[in-house]
Amino acid sequence: MSSATSDPVLLVERPRAGVVVLRMNRPDRLNAMSAELVETLHETLADIAVDKDCRVVILTGVGRGFCAGLDLGGYGSAPHTDDMGPTQRAFAVQKHIATLIPRLRSIPQPVIAAVNGAAAGGGLALVLGSDVRLGSTASKYNVAFIRVGFSACDIGTSWLLPRIVGVARAQEMMLTGRVVDADEALRIGLVVELHEPDRLEEAALAKAELIMANTPFGVYLTKEAMWTALEIPAMQSAIDLENRQQIMSSHTEDARESMRAFMEKRPPEYRNR
Repeated sequence: MSSATSDPVLLVERPRAGVVVLRMNRPDRLNAMSAELVETLHETLADIAVDKDCRVVILTGVGRGFCAGLDLGGYGSAPHTDDMGPTQRAFAVQKHIATLIPRLRSIPQPVIAAVNGAAAGGGLALVLGSDVRLGSTASKYNVAFIRVGFSACDIGTSWLLPRIVGVARAQEMMLTGRVVDADEALRIGLVVELHEPDRLEEAALAKAELIMANTPFGVYLTKEAMWTALEIPAMQSAIDLENRQQIMSSHTEDARESMRAFMEKRPPEYRNR
């Protein structure tokens, strides 16, 4: 973790009730991934997963970059690897980074990526692993691994990117490593909205409010099933999962409160019960 005299690599902010903003804070490196940043993200997301006051997470970066991917100037070591051999240490680093994507998926709160600048390599993977993707007009994206001698298939990108932008576009992006600008990202569905840089976080907060208008349990079940459905080969299997979710959610106090609030034309008051 950061020393007492250095700036924290991750800023955790609560701009309004229910919302936690995670702001990657290595602006001099375009928020490139170091072992410290990745471990802090792991620890913070684990804490958020059991935080009853957090309904939505917004992930963004400080400065002009979202995340430039792996810090090629020196990532550092993964935790608990001091006594390992070089191959084992390298594999531990790979897993340390790659498991961030399942971590994003596993927490019950939706994650909104507010992509304020460059999202390259592992930074693009963080965007892909988020539940909602918003971009600034200054944002840009690329599968950077192949540009520095590695495979383009890393940190879940080979699975996520084709499902978000389509197979043909994903294959071209992975094989060339070219930079996709904000307008193209919107056109191909890599992000769902573009906003001017000074309005991006406002838009992310507005999106969070829309999510929080729904019940916490319903949102959690939806996040779980919408990702699981991408891995289910048969429609009937997805329907079977949906059927169980509907019965589970319908028996909650929040579901009844949601219905009452709708009929009474007032905001609901959820208790996650």
